[in-house]
Amino acid sequence: MVTPFDDDGRLDADGARRVARYLAEHGSHGLVLAGTTGESPTLDDAEKLELLAAVREELDDELMLFLGTGSNDTRHSVEATRAAVDAGVDAVLVVTPYYNKPNPAGIRGHVEAVAEAAGATPVILYNIPSRCVINMPVELLAELAKIDNVAAVKQANNDELGPIEGLDLLAGNDDIFLRCLEVGGTGGILVASHIVGPQMREIYDAATSGDLDRAHEVEDSIRHVYDALTVTTSPIPVKAGVEMLGLIGGTMRLPMVEADEEQRSVVRAALERQGLLATSAS
Repeated sequence: MVTPFDDDGRLDADGARRVARYLAEHGSHGLVLAGTTGESPTLDDAEKLELLAAVREELDDELMLFLGTGSNDTRHSVEATRAAVDAGVDAVLVVTPYYNKPNPAGIRGHVEAVAEAAGATPVILYNIPSRCVINMPVELLAELAKIDNVAAVKQANNDELGPIEGLDLLAGNDDIFLRCLEVGGTGGILVASHIVGPQMREIYDAATSGDLDRAHEVEDSIRHVYDALTVTTSPIPVKAGVEMLGLIGGTMRLPMVEADEEQRSVVRAALERQGLLATSAS
C-alpha cells in the first residue's frame, strides 16, 4: 500500500484509512504497510506503527495486515519486528539486507534473529535483487524455510520464480502474478492492485479454480496498467495514479519525487483506458 503524506510531507493517517478502505473494497485479501511501495526507507519506526494503527482502526480484522520491518541493520530489524508484533501485526515482511551485502551465512543469521523476535508471528522474506544488490537463490531460501515461523517469500526475481519447499510463494512483481499462481504460488504482493484490484482478484479466483483461460484473458486486458506503472521508478507512478483516483495527494518524500507531466500522462492514459477517469485530469 502507498503511504500518503500531506503537503508538508507528514504522514497522512486519514489518507491511509481511505486507501486501505478502497483496497479492501477492490479485491485485496490483505495489505502490506511500509513496504517498497509505501516508501519505507523514509518512514521512521514511530510512523510505521502509526500507519499500522490507523489502518487497523479502519479495517479492524477485515483484512490481514503485514508490516515491513526489515532493514540492513539486524539490531534495528529485531527492534522493529518486536514493536510490530506488540502492535498486533499479522505478519512481518523482511527484506534482504541491502548495501552491506552479507554472504549467505550473514543472511541466515539476520533472518534467524528477526524470526526469533517475531515469536509466533509469521515472517515473509523479500527477495528483490534489483534493489538490494544481492539475491537469495532458491537453495538458500529452502534453507531459510527451515527456520521456525519463516512462512513465505515475496519473490521479485522473475528469473528464479518457482516452488520452494517449506515456503508459500508470493509474486513480487505484477507481471509474474499469474505465472506465480500457475507454478503453485499462493498470491502476490502487488502494486497494480491499487488501480486494477478487482481484475487482479479475478485473476486469482480464476487461476485457483482452474480456469486459466479466463485468468490469461483478464491479465491481457490489464497488462497496459502494469506497463504504465513502470514508466519510472516505483512507487512514483502508482502514487500518481492513486492521486488521480482522488484518494490522496501525490506528495512524496525525497529522494523520491513526484511524477513529471510526461510520466503522469502515461499513467493517466492507462486509467482512462480502464474507464477510471471520465476525462483527462492533471
